[in-house]
Order: sequence, then C-alpha cells, then structure tokens
Amino acid sequence: MITRLSHVRNWIFDLDNTLYPASIDLFGLIDAKMTRFIQDLLGLDRDAALRLQKDYFHDHGTTLSGLMAEHGVDPHHFLDYVHDIEMDVLAEDRRLVDAVARLPGRKLIFTNGDAPYARRVLARLGLTDAFEAIHDIHACAYEPKPRPGAYQSMCAAFGIDPHESLFVEDMARNLRPAKAIGMTTVWVNNGSEQGREADDRAYIDFEIADLGEWLHEILGDRT
Repeated sequence: MITRLSHVRNWIFDLDNTLYPASIDLFGLIDAKMTRFIQDLLGLDRDAALRLQKDYFHDHGTTLSGLMAEHGVDPHHFLDYVHDIEMDVLAEDRRLVDAVARLPGRKLIFTNGDAPYARRVLARLGLTDAFEAIHDIHACAYEPKPRPGAYQSMCAAFGIDPHESLFVEDMARNLRPAKAIGMTTVWVNNGSEQGREADDRAYIDFEIADLGEWLHEILGDRT
C-alpha cells in the first residue's frame, strides 16, 4: 500500500458508475424509468417530467427525495419500479474483484439506491461476498448523499472513524461532505452528472478514471 494511504482502515464505495464503467450506461435505464414514473404520477409529457426529475435531483439530492418531499411518494414503490431493469450489460471484472479482495481493512457500499438492487449489481460484478455491508437509502432514513446526515448515519451504523476512511464516488459533489468530516476522497471522473454550481473540487484527494486500475496501482502492482 502506498504511504499516503497507510492510515486507511475503512474502504467505502459508491455503487452505480463507480464499481462499473459509466460508459455501459446501466444507470441510463434507471434514469429513463424515473422520468416515466414522474410522467405517470403527474400526467406530464416526457420533456416536462425530465426537467422536473433533474430539478429534484439538484435541489433535493436525489429524484426520490424530491418526490417524497413534494408529492409524498412511497420510497419502496418508487425504488421497486425504477430498479426493475435488466442487467445484461454488467459482467464480472476479475481485475477489480481481485483488487478489492486484497484491500486491508473493512469494505462497505454506501449508495443512494437500495440494498436489493445493490446486491443484484454486486452479483453480476462477481463481488457478492466482497463487502461487509451495504448502507442504503433506507438505512440513511431517506437522507441521501450529499446531505451530511447520510454520512453521519453511515459512520454511526458501523462505528467508523472518518479519519481512517477512504470514500470512492463518481459524483464529485458527494465527496465534499466526506472530506468535511475527515475522509480521504477518490473521484472516479467518468462524466456522471454533477451539481449545477461551479466547483473548484479542492476536496478531492485522488482523481481517477478506472477503479480497478487505480486499486492495483496503490496496492503496488506493476502490471
């Protein structure tokens, strides 16, 4: 392990577009279903529903949080609907599987999705037994990343010291609260949707393109 990361005891990973390449566009299927959900709920055309979906994402942290706050949507109903997708585009990434297995310390998933969906994704990636636990939106009491309470609930649930923790995310805005409480931050820069405001991103410790490659690099592999 490189010296700069010798303090890390807890390896925390986002799920979508972090453990698999954003280029396969699995989340695009979910995004389309969120738009359709809003169309059906509010009787909007696709363009109006999409605009509202993105407004909720930016203003509330997630589309779900906006729908809960503004329309009293049942989160279980929403998540069951939007996560009912095929996952044929996902395949096992043996290089990533091997690297995660070699990381010293605890390993967790921290996602704005739910645990049943996360387990399906992990199974397709060959990571079923790789993580101690999944801290999902239900466990966060529906307070999503990037709200500070989501990070506090995750740390409290597992007795995690943020100063001994590293968090990997594809959405830069979700790393700011992690850095604020002392975590080492890793941004998978792959074009995922970000916030609307300008951001100097000084809270990012590492910027990477491929998670598996980076993990092998920090583990000291040369090939």
